[in-house]
Amino acid sequence: MISVVVATKNSETELVHALSSLVTAAAEGVIREVIIVDGGSNDATEQVADAAGCSWVNCNGKTRSECLSHGAGLAKRGEWLLFLWPETLLESGWHHEAQAFIDRASRAPNGLTTAASFRLRYESFGMSARISESLAALRSQLLGMPYGNQGLLISRQFYQALGGHRPLPELEDLDIAKRIGRSQIVLLRAAAVTAGAAEGDGSTTRFRQALARFCVGALRIPASVAVKLHG
Repeated sequence: MISVVVATKNSETELVHALSSLVTAAAEGVIREVIIVDGGSNDATEQVADAAGCSWVNCNGKTRSECLSHGAGLAKRGEWLLFLWPETLLESGWHHEAQAFIDRASRAPNGLTTAASFRLRYESFGMSARISESLAALRSQLLGMPYGNQGLLISRQFYQALGGHRPLPELEDLDIAKRIGRSQIVLLRAAAVTAGAAEGDGSTTRFRQALARFCVGALRIPASVAVKLHG
């Protein structure tokens, strides 16, 4: 049913947790294959992928968008593609909701041109993380712009019709979300948990990146233009 594609680079620690959240879905036959596309790790990422029984592809020097696109081209066993970042840990039971979404999409007239993303949740404690989660929910629902760490579940047919991930150095997640269309992205109730700190730490770099994403999400500026601001 689902082929999972994960783009990695020096992600051994994060990948252990990300893959652990896929075990039950694989055991129940919801996940048919997991493809790890690596951009040039020099840690034990490959050993982690091998121990988990994943397919390993070396794309040394490629950007994340190029790795995701390459992995999608290699996926053969699932009619649906699930793109994940290695730092994303899917909430227990996520595959039941994903399967229900796929079943509904298969029956709906326009279902195969619909994609889904997960609700973002941070492992961090405190008000700042909760505010960031609420803002992420508003952004995802109102603008149809989920970030890559929320995962993307899309039919292979629709992904290919869109032209897949474009070869961008950054912002590939918002670029493909924009091409899918805000009315065609469903926000699932299950959470994608990230251990990373919530956005908005006050640094100049993070502010510039947040501004670039705002330009793409709210102002609908092409990602290929905003990526220069993102840096």
